[in-house]
Amino acid sequence: MRLVVLDTETTGLKVEDGHRIIEIGCIELIDRRASGRRLHLYVNPEREVDEGAAQVHGFTWEMLQDKPRFAQIADEFLGFVDGAHLVIHNAPFDLGFLNAELDRLGQPSLASVAAQVTDSLKMARELHPGQRNSLDALCTRYGIANDHRVLHGALLDAELLSEVYLAMTRGQETLDMMPVEDRAATQAALAAMDLSQLIVVEPTPEEWAAHERVLDEIDKACPDGALWRRLEREAQA
Repeated sequence: MRLVVLDTETTGLKVEDGHRIIEIGCIELIDRRASGRRLHLYVNPEREVDEGAAQVHGFTWEMLQDKPRFAQIADEFLGFVDGAHLVIHNAPFDLGFLNAELDRLGQPSLASVAAQVTDSLKMARELHPGQRNSLDALCTRYGIANDHRVLHGALLDAELLSEVYLAMTRGQETLDMMPVEDRAATQAALAAMDLSQLIVVEPTPEEWAAHERVLDEIDKACPDGALWRRLEREAQA
């Protein structure tokens, strides 16, 4: 499974007012693990940056005038996201800007290039109805450090979102999702183990408390709660 977690920064809030993209950040995940591949592009928007937007991300047009225009980076961007499952926080916003840029070049929309698009904001609202679901709020909820996020930045936000997305979907991966060769090797190793020789180390109270905190987060994130606790309840019934 190839995921690309994507974020953009723009000159303003409304694409219909002619605002443009100034930054793109992408993080690649393969089988829910960071592959190390990432794409970070600055773009000359060919227009002024709204003061409000500049206060959010810190960029002015003067700082971006020596950067390539979108037409010059379009092929590199499309090559990176081609065939990927995209994860975007508030996807309609980013897709609106990206599709407007592609339309100017006579290119098809991003949905025709990517295999799938997931809106992580929509997912978060379904998991946590009635709560704040901004990227900062989700980082706090899932215990993801974001103290270094003084200003918004496409690559930094994509990195944080990749951690948030993995936390929100924790528990969806199983042994059956492992590559066949890894699954077979794991099963063979388990079958060959002499369980009587295992050394059991009891956790400390602090470790138990940390474990319970993780289960609390899973309970919040999963509609059916943490599988571990469900199994314990069933065993005690």
